[in-house]
Amino acid sequence: MSYAELKGANLRDADLKYVELIGVDLSGARLVETYFRDADLQGANLEDADLRKATLWNANLKGAYLKGADLRGAELTGDEWAGDANLERADLSGTNLEGAIVTSDQLKQARSLKGATMPDGSIHP
Repeated sequence: MSYAELKGANLRDADLKYVELIGVDLSGARLVETYFRDADLQGANLEDADLRKATLWNANLKGAYLKGADLRGAELTGDEWAGDANLERADLSGTNLEGAIVTSDQLKQARSLKGATMPDGSIHP
């Protein structure tokens, strides 16, 4: 799927393993506990999306727009065979990452963390 608009969609608990959602508008979507293993979300608009407890193992979030997204309790990294989510140039401004499983190396890839709530609960300047 490419360039589709799923703005505000409710995909709670969906199994979106290996799905290709390049450039898709998922702003405001309800993606709680959604399984995105090996999904390609490159350039997707996830502004204000609810990604609480989502599994994003080895997901490609390169250039994704995640401003205001809620990633509380999400797994952006998995065990050794699952790999890590690619956050290269992702905009995480204002995103809630409290309790998210994410590495510092992944966060360093992000274009912006301004005002984001970090996994430890602190607010990024």
